[in-house]
Amino acid sequence: MGDNEIGDEEDLSRVKSDVGRWPVFYYGVGHMLNDITSSCWFTYLLLFLADIGLSPRDAAIVMLSGQIADGFATVFTGELIDRFGHFKVWHGAGSVLVAVSFSSVFGGCLPCRIFSTSSVVETTSYSVAAAIFNMGWAAAQVSHMAMVNCISLNSTSRVVLTSCRNAFTMVANLSLYAIALVVFSVITGKSHADIQNQYRWIAYSSIFIGCCFVGIFHFGTKEPRLKMSIHGNDHMRISWAYWFKKALYYQVGIVYVLTRLVQNVSQAYLAFYVIQDLHMAQSAKALVPAIIYISSFVVSIMMQEVSWTGQRLKAYFSIGGILWVFCGASIILLPSNMKVYMYVISAFIGVANALMMVTAVSMQSVLVGLDLNGCAFVYGSLSFLDKISCGIALYVLQSFQSGASPVAPAADGGLSSSGYVSVTRYGLGLVPAVSSLVGVGVTLTMKLHTHSGSLTKPLLE
Repeated sequence: MGDNEIGDEEDLSRVKSDVGRWPVFYYGVGHMLNDITSSCWFTYLLLFLADIGLSPRDAAIVMLSGQIADGFATVFTGELIDRFGHFKVWHGAGSVLVAVSFSSVFGGCLPCRIFSTSSVVETTSYSVAAAIFNMGWAAAQVSHMAMVNCISLNSTSRVVLTSCRNAFTMVANLSLYAIALVVFSVITGKSHADIQNQYRWIAYSSIFIGCCFVGIFHFGTKEPRLKMSIHGNDHMRISWAYWFKKALYYQVGIVYVLTRLVQNVSQAYLAFYVIQDLHMAQSAKALVPAIIYISSFVVSIMMQEVSWTGQRLKAYFSIGGILWVFCGASIILLPSNMKVYMYVISAFIGVANALMMVTAVSMQSVLVGLDLNGCAFVYGSLSFLDKISCGIALYVLQSFQSGASPVAPAADGGLSSSGYVSVTRYGLGLVPAVSSLVGVGVTLTMKLHTHSGSLTKPLLE
């Protein structure tokens, strides 16, 4: 037996066993830059563009341009990773592009200073900045997600890696809202210049924190060698047609896209809802999301202690989906004179988000199984569908927003006496609730077969 074969057997033995605490930690922090900038993107972009004077339709165009660029970049990046590998190179390059370009998204309209200030120039400027940012974001996301399958073949370890990643997503979001709470308290937004200054500080602080964790990830995480160990040739790849013939590919794709739709659309309209519909204090723009992410963080940590099977993935996702249905109904019906209950609803939303996201991403790992030289395409193609669907959904909602009456008369601090329900309530309540319900229905039809026999004991003891 040659040295290479011995090395391959050692690699396979290693990756079938449980992953240690430090490798899990190092991997988990690798998406912090993406997470904190993404949280800022979905929570504050539409609000920021509205504050500086863009119409809802123009703001939706900016959001859609970024989502489309992100969607196509995920497929392109996934194909190249499957062909040439080098997860960390793609992750590092994408992170650099994110760090450099994100400040431009909230940094003001540079062409407006050179040419003229018009809605066309302003919309085009922000759209280009959003597209560049999202292309870098896609490269970092796909490489980081696909890496899970090449770090370990153990199904429980894969879920724990995903759970740790989700936990640090919550840390990233909490960091953003802590920064935002301080900035909104210290800097008053009385003019366009003040508003841009607020968001510029939020963007710069987010980039700094995210880059620190990216450095930790690259320092502690080794480039996975598992693709070469199993297939013998890291340039051998699985064709797209192989995945398109699998029914599970479509089922997992629908569940993942709906899960991302739930989280992204609800996040985009949360700040509008608490301020415009419930008339809460400005600090609620940071406090309510913070409650969501604290509860998500706690649940994500607890999920690391579970021994995972396909049936448990389905059960936990279904629990989260049903919980979101009740939360969505509460959001639609909640009157402004009972706004204090939004804090309670937020806690349940956080629990539902964690249950759905961790299990939905883990279902992708089950789909990939041992077919590692096609894993990046799976993550890239499903992310493409996620970005496009989310961009279209937000564009449609914003289009209705631009045509809706900005002020609806309310009765006793509740809903409009004429039965008017704002687009914001639909975006935060109805869309996530329906998406969750459909996702649960699809999940129940799945046949998930986990790989590796080491499924009976938790990873972190």
